[in-house]
Amino acid sequence: MNKPNEFFQGQSVKSLLLPALLGALAPFVLLLFIVLTKEDVFEFWMLVPLTIIPLGGAFGGVFFYLMGFVWFPIGKHKLIATIFSTIFYFVVLWLSAVLAFNYTGQWD
Repeated sequence: MNKPNEFFQGQSVKSLLLPALLGALAPFVLLLFIVLTKEDVFEFWMLVPLTIIPLGGAFGGVFFYLMGFVWFPIGKHKLIATIFSTIFYFVVLWLSAVLAFNYTGQWD
């Protein structure tokens, strides 16, 4: 009844934290730079994209780590997994940006 989850193959939450942090840090820093350079036009709705887009980046970073280093660690499968994971990361970032800006009413 208490079988270990074979999907993560023994990965602890601690080992998934760094890829999630790195995946979330890139869009967060970019968005924060954009917001801070125009500090006179900061509005409350800007906090929603500052949280949702890095969450998508964290999910994409964990997926990239699992595909490239856990599920397909060697050979040509790793190359294919890395390419697919990179594309998936940017698609997840794009979809989270669309979700965030649509939620705030800024997506036209």
